[in-house]
Amino acid sequence: MDNLNYGVIGNCRSAALVSEKGSIEWCCLPDFDSPSIFAAILDSEKGGYFGFTVDESYTITQKYIYRTNLLCTEFRSPEGIFEVIDFMPRYKTSDNDYFAPAEIYRYIKYISGAPVFRVRYSPSFNYAREEVSNVIVGNYVRTYSRKKPTDCIYLYTSLDFNDVLKSKEIVLTGNRFLLVSYNQKLIDIDIIRVYLEMERTKVYWLNWTNRSKKFRKYTEEIIRSLLVLKIMSFQSTGAVLAAITTSIPETLGEVRNWDYRFCWLRDASMSVDTLIKMGHFYSAQSFIGYLKGILKSKTDSFQIMYGIRGERELTETVLGHLAGYGNSKPVRIGNAAFSQRQNDVFGYLMNVIYQYYKEFPGTLDEIEDIWEIVRNICRTITTQWEKPDKGIWEIRNKDQHFVISKVMSWVAMDRAVKIANLLKEHTYADTWNGLATEIKEDVFKKGWKEDLQTFTQTYANSELDASLLLMAEYGFIEDDDPRYVNTVLAVRKALYHNGLVYRYITHDDFGTPSSSFTICTFWLIQALYRTGLREEAKEMFENLLKCGNHLGLFSEDIDFTTKRLLGNFPQAYSHLALINTATMFSEEKVIPKFIKP
Repeated sequence: MDNLNYGVIGNCRSAALVSEKGSIEWCCLPDFDSPSIFAAILDSEKGGYFGFTVDESYTITQKYIYRTNLLCTEFRSPEGIFEVIDFMPRYKTSDNDYFAPAEIYRYIKYISGAPVFRVRYSPSFNYAREEVSNVIVGNYVRTYSRKKPTDCIYLYTSLDFNDVLKSKEIVLTGNRFLLVSYNQKLIDIDIIRVYLEMERTKVYWLNWTNRSKKFRKYTEEIIRSLLVLKIMSFQSTGAVLAAITTSIPETLGEVRNWDYRFCWLRDASMSVDTLIKMGHFYSAQSFIGYLKGILKSKTDSFQIMYGIRGERELTETVLGHLAGYGNSKPVRIGNAAFSQRQNDVFGYLMNVIYQYYKEFPGTLDEIEDIWEIVRNICRTITTQWEKPDKGIWEIRNKDQHFVISKVMSWVAMDRAVKIANLLKEHTYADTWNGLATEIKEDVFKKGWKEDLQTFTQTYANSELDASLLLMAEYGFIEDDDPRYVNTVLAVRKALYHNGLVYRYITHDDFGTPSSSFTICTFWLIQALYRTGLREEAKEMFENLLKCGNHLGLFSEDIDFTTKRLLGNFPQAYSHLALINTATMFSEEKVIPKFIKP
């Protein structure tokens, strides 16, 4: 495949990628981080898939049903037309809980004529480490692991089982369905039930998007990105994933291939902050609950990332038997970065906690619980901010004094001061304000290079880093401060190339980065806007939007020359930045009252 032309469907428990031809080529069940059942995106031969084949007379197009996460793939030819509507159920039940089972529905909608297709159903369990067998049992097909027969999934369909399993030619004469479920269904599954599930899920997403703030420009781009961010929140705990895939390479043929199905406190905090701005406070409340779950005592130490249930051990393993996306090895599960120290994390996290206290504080016991987390963060910063770390880009080979790590340590203390004042804890506020002042003075003294007239990546080097563009957004420095303006121009000169932006161009563990990190281009656009270069920013934004795939979705990276999407997909970083950038150019239209979704 020449590009990451996939749609994503999901229900805040798991998600799946559906190719532009209607083939499911990535899905883990029952949860986001479970072993895969379809993984053709990582190995087209071994990985497993679930799709349709038609002859060359068919034109295949794809779109989302308006403002929902239901994906429609249309198959059109002179002999007939049909659609496949893919979704994972999600809606409220009568007891105000959510129905979000580990299952994928494929509603085959007959349109006209006598369309002909074959079903290609080929699961492969546990990242293709376990071969499977299919057996027809009553009203379903049970697909089970030959290695561990109790490990199974269930296929329900109104098509003939043998036609599906043997990929025989099928002439469509009416609406049909296919359903893959992690659990055996205890109710009858027929076309009426499937239609009901589809309509309930559609209404859920329409209601959810309707509660978002409305803007006069870029409304659909904003809403699509919000829907992506929502999909990547884990309902059970409030965790927010960085992406739903693993090991999609940052550059083809290289080894920058990582598992992103975890909750980085940085990425999640940025996502939640964006959702708050868009009116979705409940997502922030859920994330606050996740924080309480991972920090169970006052003495718990912080990691930069956790499993979606709060797991601390995320051991990294290489799956050598898989070819990798675009033959880019290795394929990894787990992520060794969990043990790194990255001091900038606390700034993004404390910024979200401040929004919580300011906008929608909970019960007294919850407020007190979060206050303990605030104090714990401040104790941590007090002992760590002067130490070198791995930085926002998780450079593995050595610790350095990254400027953005110091800046975000200041952000953490600044927001802690504001929280303390809100709670009338003025003694803490005074103490923390003193530390915030000390950190800021240190950054101006050691991070600003007078001879270069710019801030630099680290205290010790003279290189540029796109993360420096965030200094004004978080209030560390004013938009019109000449030091910030000069830094923006220096970053543009050093890192802007062919319409896109490098993270940095310094040599790291794996050489020099050769692709654009998508969020960095959004950051430059925002920084140019802030510093008055608004026409240039607008043009750059319009061109960047064209780099999205056929559905407007973005991955982590973009190739400078071909504009091919690379890196894990869809990427929360990219979509939260798209929202934040689009809203800068958009006149707000309506601010709805908050309603719990």
